[in-house]
Amino acid sequence: MSSRPANLQELRNSEWKSKTVKQEIRDNFLRMLRDGEELFPGIIGYENTVIPEINLAILAGHDMLFLGEKGQAKSRLMRLLARFLDEEIPYLDIPGSPVHEDPYRPITRAGKQLVASQPADKVPIAWWRREQRYAERLAPGTKFADIIGEIDPAKLAAGTSMSAEDALHFGLIPRMHRGIFAMNEIPELDELVQVGLFNILEERDVQIRGYPIQFDIDVLILFSANPATYNRSGKVIPQLKDRIGTMIQTHYPLERHIGIEIMEQEAGIDLGGEYPVLVPYFMREIIEQISICARRSKYVDQQSGVSARFSISNYRTMIASARHRAIRLNEKPAVPRISDLGHLYSSSLGKLELDMMGSHQMSERQVLEAIQAEAIKTVFEEYVDKHGLDEIVDVFSKGMKIEVGDMLPSSLYAERLKRVPKAWEKAFEVNPSENDAVRASCMEFVLAGLYATDRISRSQKHGRILYEL
Repeated sequence: MSSRPANLQELRNSEWKSKTVKQEIRDNFLRMLRDGEELFPGIIGYENTVIPEINLAILAGHDMLFLGEKGQAKSRLMRLLARFLDEEIPYLDIPGSPVHEDPYRPITRAGKQLVASQPADKVPIAWWRREQRYAERLAPGTKFADIIGEIDPAKLAAGTSMSAEDALHFGLIPRMHRGIFAMNEIPELDELVQVGLFNILEERDVQIRGYPIQFDIDVLILFSANPATYNRSGKVIPQLKDRIGTMIQTHYPLERHIGIEIMEQEAGIDLGGEYPVLVPYFMREIIEQISICARRSKYVDQQSGVSARFSISNYRTMIASARHRAIRLNEKPAVPRISDLGHLYSSSLGKLELDMMGSHQMSERQVLEAIQAEAIKTVFEEYVDKHGLDEIVDVFSKGMKIEVGDMLPSSLYAERLKRVPKAWEKAFEVNPSENDAVRASCMEFVLAGLYATDRISRSQKHGRILYEL
């Protein structure tokens, strides 16, 4: 804005008021809460659990720890807190200084000297934008100098005294004075660095190498951690744990439909275009149920967790497979089938950490196959309970053999099942009688469900699957 103050005198004549970063966040939060604005856009499933705890922590002026397994939006929540900062704030424009000092409350010797020695209209003011006031760091490999600071050997060589401010190289936290600093995976942080953080949380000052150089740091500090490592004895020093104001426990979606909503939002796939994709809801349910089953599986290391990215990646792969078939066979719309799940290995392998005690040396592929089968069975039985699919079972129990595959034309399925059972039309939100590709998807779901519930048999050869009684 062209009218914003450019020097200290103009700033004093304006309506700008000095606030701590936590006061600033709290005031903006209260305004947005009062005005009914969306506080945490894009966050789904935390409305009654996590978000109220964050709200209270903001009002209490607490530093926060986000404790949860991977893929539970911890980093996203921390980044979203920056939206409660002012759009921009003024700072003393000191050439070469990495610290954005409050013009009314400077903390460095250079800042204090500038304000004390110059007329107010000669003290230059610059403006620090909101998006620049948030910084985060991943703990593994982080050194004391990275986030706190270090004595700069080049400045010592130039004759600067080791006990002088000018000899310091500032780390991320002093550079985030009047901003937000986030440390991811705090249990992986070196103990010496944890001690430095403890001192900042306790005294709000920075001491480097024991020299009596202290800064009154104003910063909101956020942490994230996995419960398995955070609660392990010796990983985080007790003094640091004790100084964190609020611990916020995140979680995976409590209901499958919430997980589906998150999956579709985060996948961000355009289902339109030249080859549009129609995704039956039962296929969405199966993709999310695979993640749910993995989180409960005895074969998977539950301390590691199963990220929401597992569902997102699998959903993208399923749609990619359906679209690939549609383009090759010139079918519209592209409709995902159970046979498309055969490609989930590429997007799943590496995202599951096996429990070596529970898996009994099963391969990751075998574990994934077992999890997929359980997910299909769970979703299919829900449809059976709700709609009663005896009529469908009867169709496939009269000696019919049906071959399926991710690259088979939908017309072949239509030939096999010329009469669509009435139960199909009420069981699925898609109408299998109107489109061959939809019929093929429904047929594969029923066949896979019948196999998963031990009602028919299955054999596999050369990428094709044959179902028979």
